[in-house]
Amino acid sequence: MSTVATPRPGAPTGVAPRRRSALDWRIRFGVLSLIWGFSFLLIKVGTDSYAPFQVTFGRLLFGTAVLAAAMAVKRERLPRGARTWGHLAVAALLLNALPFSLFAYSELTIPSTLAGICNATSPLWGMALSLVALSEDRPTRRRVAGLGIGFLGVLTVLGVWQGFHGLDATGTAMALLASLSYPIGWIYVRRTLAGTGHSHLSMTGAQLLLATAQLALVTPLFTTLPSHVAVVPLLAIVALGALGTGLAMLLQYGIVAEVGPTTAQMVTYFIPVIATAAGVAILGESLAWSTPVGAVIVLAGAALTQAKPRR
Repeated sequence: MSTVATPRPGAPTGVAPRRRSALDWRIRFGVLSLIWGFSFLLIKVGTDSYAPFQVTFGRLLFGTAVLAAAMAVKRERLPRGARTWGHLAVAALLLNALPFSLFAYSELTIPSTLAGICNATSPLWGMALSLVALSEDRPTRRRVAGLGIGFLGVLTVLGVWQGFHGLDATGTAMALLASLSYPIGWIYVRRTLAGTGHSHLSMTGAQLLLATAQLALVTPLFTTLPSHVAVVPLLAIVALGALGTGLAMLLQYGIVAEVGPTTAQMVTYFIPVIATAAGVAILGESLAWSTPVGAVIVLAGAALTQAKPRR
């Protein structure tokens, strides 16, 4: 909710070296896994009382506020150049505004557990894009096998042998499209914004600022102001933005800078586990046997698609 090779959703466009944090990276890794795993629960709670676009706008607004505060503390400036801002606007759409909105809309009709599992298909989409030459990553036999295994896992989660009985096709399609948006966005980022010379914090701050502006334009056109303020859903949106978007990005890139992207991207495999546990334990969502079994198959396939070729 992986970097450099497989960046996480909404992550910044470059990683600058930084000093080792006083807090062990394993602890920060665990916190990041929990934050992103619980994000799908927070989306579900937020959409109980607010429109999906309102949830997404709030998420981006509070996430941007956290990064703005971090930039102020570190005296970072926003990047310059119309070309850079133009590319960042596209990145903001593909990595933030679009997938965040799709996930919010999907959870109107599907459980947060299913949305969390759909999120784990991003590496599979990235592998599929590499097969049609939209990515610079060369496919290998192991990665292609991972794609096939992951696809079988998706079919297992969806219960294809039951004819998708009880499954909302529209909501599921939205969640899968949200996951597809991430690798498309990162292919675009790598081809247009690599080597700009700006820090990851300033690039991320600008990206989230643009995504917030995009939702600020869209939200009033498709929603109306709520008749009353629901406190718990509002707090969920604040947490989703401040923690699940702002703080999570800072944590992730600190981990990437310290231990590298390969280790940092392993957070992808913990997110659906935590999202499923949170949805079942806190929201009381039902869980058929095919969901966890299919999720394990999806994660196994995703892991294979990220395998590095032997030298």
